[in-house]
Amino acid sequence: MTIQIEKIHHVAYRCKDAKETVEWYKKNLNMDFILAFAEDYVPSTKAFDPYMHLFLDAGNGNVLAFFELPTQPEMGRDENTPKWVQHIALKVKDRAALLEAKAHLEANGVEVLGVTNHGIFHSIYFFDPNGHRLELAYDDEAAPEKIALITEDMKHEMLEQWSKTKRAPHHTHFLHASELDNNAGSAKVDS
Repeated sequence: MTIQIEKIHHVAYRCKDAKETVEWYKKNLNMDFILAFAEDYVPSTKAFDPYMHLFLDAGNGNVLAFFELPTQPEMGRDENTPKWVQHIALKVKDRAALLEAKAHLEANGVEVLGVTNHGIFHSIYFFDPNGHRLELAYDDEAAPEKIALITEDMKHEMLEQWSKTKRAPHHTHFLHASELDNNAGSAKVDS
């Protein structure tokens, strides 16, 4: 049997307050609240664990979901993983849309980092009220040409080199050169 994934059905995270989460995503990212269900027992495990499961429209059939779990200990995060690593990246149309979103978020009191140049896309970063890091990104106009420079052999060679040394191979440094070379010597904690 060959498994063929069609797309991501939904991605689910925990939230502190279901209503606050729905309202925040609508106000700040214009994401519609499309579905909710709640149970006292978890259908898969049959464990007693009351929850509210809500689903938000992330555009083009993409769904972002959350669980509120009031009987569980307060939610935390993996303290051994830097805050910048785990994030939800959402695509916007272009630079104008990204800058408009940044201004909208900042006007709503959301602290925004960026615009960060990743060579093939440009991003801003911020946190939702649950502490989840979010990224809004648009694709660079030259992305196809830049991606074409990353060959099959190159990506496998990079993976093999990383696997052996745990040091960053510099094959694709050209993607972040304009962002990182301007900040040589300064510590940068966000990517």
